[in-house]
Amino acid sequence: MKKQLHVLMLVFALLGGTLTQAQVIIKTEAKEKLEQLNAQKSRVQEEEKAYLKKQIERIEQMQAENKITAAEAQRRKEAAAQKSAQNIASKMLIIDEQIALINRNSDDYKATELTLGIGLDNDKEDNKQYDEKDAILKRTTSGFTMAFGLSNALIDGSIDDSPYKIAGSRFFELGYEWQTVLDKNAWLRLRYGASLQFNGLKPEDNQYFVEDGDQTVLEEFPVELDKAKLRMDNLVIPIHLEFGKAHKYFDKGTACYTSTDKFKMGIGGFVGLNLNTIQKLKFEENGKNRKEKRNQSYNTNNFLYGLSAYIGYDSVSLYAKYELNTVFKDNAIDQNAVALGLRFSF
Repeated sequence: MKKQLHVLMLVFALLGGTLTQAQVIIKTEAKEKLEQLNAQKSRVQEEEKAYLKKQIERIEQMQAENKITAAEAQRRKEAAAQKSAQNIASKMLIIDEQIALINRNSDDYKATELTLGIGLDNDKEDNKQYDEKDAILKRTTSGFTMAFGLSNALIDGSIDDSPYKIAGSRFFELGYEWQTVLDKNAWLRLRYGASLQFNGLKPEDNQYFVEDGDQTVLEEFPVELDKAKLRMDNLVIPIHLEFGKAHKYFDKGTACYTSTDKFKMGIGGFVGLNLNTIQKLKFEENGKNRKEKRNQSYNTNNFLYGLSAYIGYDSVSLYAKYELNTVFKDNAIDQNAVALGLRFSF
């Protein structure tokens, strides 16, 4: 019995020592947080004062250059000072509330943590407060792109003699791209990535595509066609220089640039490969509907390169592209693919 009593006394003594040590650690952590918050109050005042000084210097410079009158300069100085004072008051109120919360609840909620288990370390990242001035600048972001619209071909540099339907010939593009900011104001950005393109050409006048040696020509189909379409599936790498205003946003300690709600313009080009060429024919023969898919090369160029540009607002842009390579390799008459449509950036 005495032996058991001694063991119990030893256990209680160890627990008591552990509890005392844990309470000391808790009090030390609370003290450190209070010191950090008080130091933050000093930084708030210093930063706002420094910002106000820059604002006043800028206003005085504008007055010196006769861009604004002395009365207007005084009004702007007073407005800047009032705004700075309000910012300080608001930030101080937030910090004071945090200090009051620690002083009021530190013993209660820490005691609860001790009851649940001594020595458990909470994830400090869960409650980490990120300051915008300490955010890590992320100059490269990424996202999906999509485009669709009308496609056709310039015949010897003109679309007037095109044998393809204007509304019936279409293109679709789906890709993934990265955006890298090139200057400190994010006004100039580089966009690059990879896209799958599906370009279609629909001949007029009941014609279809026929390979004639190293030439690809249009001939009249023997029966009435419901549909004739040549589709080229391409993998391309587009590269654009994008111009336009951007603004910075903050997310969990990271600062990024976005052109959301801004006008933008991009100019550049693309290079790529033709992955597949297929002709789809749909017609009625002997009272039966028939569909044919003729998977041939049709002498289309395997290597693609061209120019592209877009202009738009927010995530939607008017998009145009032009292939410098000819659609068919050795045709007597040059045909260059051209497209116009809408482009979306997500």
